[in-house]
Order: sequence, then C-alpha cells, then structure tokens
Amino acid sequence: MSFNHRQCDLNVLVIAEAANPEWTSVPLLGWLHTQALSKKCNVHLVTQIRNKKDIESEGWEIEKDFTAIDTEFIAAFIHKLSKLLRGNSGLAWTINTALESLSYPFFEYLVWKQFKQQLKSGKYDVVHRITPVSPTAPSYLAKKLHSINVPFVVGPMNGGVPWPKQFREVRHKEREWLSYVRDFYKLLPGYLSLRKHSDCLLAGSLATKNQIPDQFQDKVLYIPENAIDLNRFSVNHTHKTNNIIKAAFVGRLVPYKGPDIALRAIAPFLKSGSMEFDIFGDGPMREELSQLIKQLGVESSVKMHGFVENKKLQQKLQDSDLFLFPSLREFGGAAVMEAMALGLVPVVVDYAGPSEYVTEMSGYKIPLAPREELIRAFQEKLYYIKNNIRELERKRSMGKKRITEHYSWERKTDQILEVYDWVLGRSSKPQFYTPPLDNLDVDKIPIAAPLEEIQTA
Repeated sequence: MSFNHRQCDLNVLVIAEAANPEWTSVPLLGWLHTQALSKKCNVHLVTQIRNKKDIESEGWEIEKDFTAIDTEFIAAFIHKLSKLLRGNSGLAWTINTALESLSYPFFEYLVWKQFKQQLKSGKYDVVHRITPVSPTAPSYLAKKLHSINVPFVVGPMNGGVPWPKQFREVRHKEREWLSYVRDFYKLLPGYLSLRKHSDCLLAGSLATKNQIPDQFQDKVLYIPENAIDLNRFSVNHTHKTNNIIKAAFVGRLVPYKGPDIALRAIAPFLKSGSMEFDIFGDGPMREELSQLIKQLGVESSVKMHGFVENKKLQQKLQDSDLFLFPSLREFGGAAVMEAMALGLVPVVVDYAGPSEYVTEMSGYKIPLAPREELIRAFQEKLYYIKNNIRELERKRSMGKKRITEHYSWERKTDQILEVYDWVLGRSSKPQFYTPPLDNLDVDKIPIAAPLEEIQTA
C-alpha cells in the first residue's frame, strides 16, 4: 500500500488537555497524536499546565507552539478526591474518568475565553479535540464553534467496552462499581451537544462506534485510537525460534489484563521446558503472581522484570516469539500493536481492541469464555503453536506489515488530513479501512490437544 505522505497548509488548533511525552496511556497518546499532526500542518496545541515543562523539553515554545491552561486548583482537587476514593491500588479507573469528565468543561471554558477572538477572526481552519479520549467527556465548546462555522473534529473517542459477563469477579476486583451506572453520563448537557454540533466524531474502536446514536452515525469515522511511531519501534527482531518458545506479557499487573490467566495457561509448557515466560510490568497483582509462580512450580522458567523503560524493553523483547496477552476488556491495546511492530506474534482474547488489530494472518485470537475454559483454550493454542513453530515466522512478517500499512502515525495522520478536507467541504467523506472478518483456514479449526498431552507438552 502506498501513502500520500502529504503536507497541508491548514492552521489547526489542537485541544489535548492530556498531552505529555514523558507519561504513558492517554497523555502519551495526546502528545504523539499532536506531534504527528505538527509534522504535516500548522498546529497550535492547547493543553493543561501540568504538561508545560515536559513539552518544552521537546523543543516546543510556550505561546508560539502551545498554550498551557491553568486549571490546577480544580485538577489538584479532583486528583486528591480520586486518590481518596480509589486508594493507591491503581484500580477503579471509572471513578477517575467520571471525576475528570465533570471537571473538564471548565478547561474548555478557559480555552474559549482565550481563543474566542482568534477563532472568530478565522485564524484557525479546524479545531481538533484529541483528549479526553473517553466518550463520557462532554463538550460545551462544540456549540460555540458551530455558531461561528469553525469545523470541530473530536477523537479518537474510545471506551465503554462492556464487561464480559463471564468475569464479574474481575469487575469487582477492579473496583468498577461505578461502571454499573456508567450510562448516566448521557444525561449530561454536553453529551448531546458534542454529538450534535461536532463535524466529525472519530471512533477509536468498533465498540465505541456502535455506541454512538444512529442519528449521528453520518459524521462518524473509524480510526483506531493507537498508532505506532515506526522510528521509535525500530529494533529489528533477530531471534530465531527454536525448540524453546519464548513468550512475553507486557502490561499493568491488574486483574482485567489477565496475567494470572496467561501464567496458568503456559504453566504446563514451562514445566516441560518447551517454553519460557517473561512478565514486564508492575501493579497490585505482583505479589499474587509471585506466589502463583511458586505454587505452579515454574520458578526456573518465569522471570518477573517489573516496569522496564521503553527502549530497554524493546531490546529485551528481541528474544521473544509470542506476546501472550489475555486482557479481558482492552479498549485500545497499544501494547499489542507495539509487540507486532517488534516482531512478536500476539495471542489475544477475541474481544474489543486487540481483536481489531490481530487477524489470523498475523496472530492468534482466542474466543472469550469463562475463566477455566479460556485457560484451556489458551493451552490448546499454545500446544498448536508448539507443534507448528514454522508458522510463527510467517505471522511475524505479516504482523509487521499490518502495522506499517494500517497503524503507523504516518498513515493515521494522512487519514486525519482527509478528515479535515471533508469537514472543510473540500472532499467527500473518506472511506477508511475497518477490520475484516477473518476468512482464512489456517486455524479456523484449532487442533485440540488431549489434556494429558498438554500437561507433558
């Protein structure tokens, strides 16, 4: 596939309340998205003041390249309240998202107050709100921009993936009590205003796209939330798979990511010496996993590395074959993209974000099922992989090709420029790639191994 690699002369006001090159998750997404756009058109970023120092360290100049809005007196209170309600566990993210959604309108109010005259005078062709990512975040700016005929693009919007009914206990372990009443956000005044007065809604996942009411679907486009900087993930995978398959897990050690599921699934192969397992990440489940490793008797074949800085992590992953990632409710799944870019073959749950990135050409998808059935299904797939090792090289190559063609920042930014042309009336609505139904026969009918064979695999 060839890209346009186009440039444009548009002036774009990017709103990314969370945009930080030194952080992870949504703040890093906000920064990477803005940075990618700045290479293609004239961008001025509006962000929260907490990001000022780290953005300046990237060579961006305050006022010239970006504006930092000070809402710390509210943001600091929200942070303290969230910490009080959530504790130090790193769980209950719905509470944090809800509180931020309630405080965000003040940030937009200050943006409008500071940029109103510039927007009215036509200084900016388009306003693009990148973060907040959560579709629960309302917008009161949408109506104001609509009234002065300045196109407003929102997204990627991503979130709201339903909790799998088979894993209610994980939902409770994650302290996601508020998720039961999540739909109340639709009663916020800014909910309807954002969808009614925006010119384009970028859905970061198919789940989020399907949540947007039918009357607004004509302004919806699917563009995955995450993307890969191909220069940043430039480590060449040189490991040659042999009789010992090396698997890795990367992510926060929390219940919904399923590190315990991965460990139980791979345990028989660790005992037999046919596989090794590296766990990268930290979180509240670390001690529990350490105990599970001892309980399963696989200490010699598992290594828990804790949190590893990105560049060092890439080097360590050079020696891995598989990315074992049984996350049960992943909105985006940037870790899966990154693993594929590095040459690892993903083995994921066929649900939400990761299932949109992985095809049977580039990895393995395991149907969502109750815990014991899911562990069993992962074991059967690992047994199949063990007996079809040469298949990994083809999937590795196809995975890297898939990332380059569909999920690079270069590709994503070209798509965003097509969106800008559309909302400005310069072109028709773009037709972007959406994940296809798998139609290959490679492992449509998985080879089920007898349990006794798995135990001695």
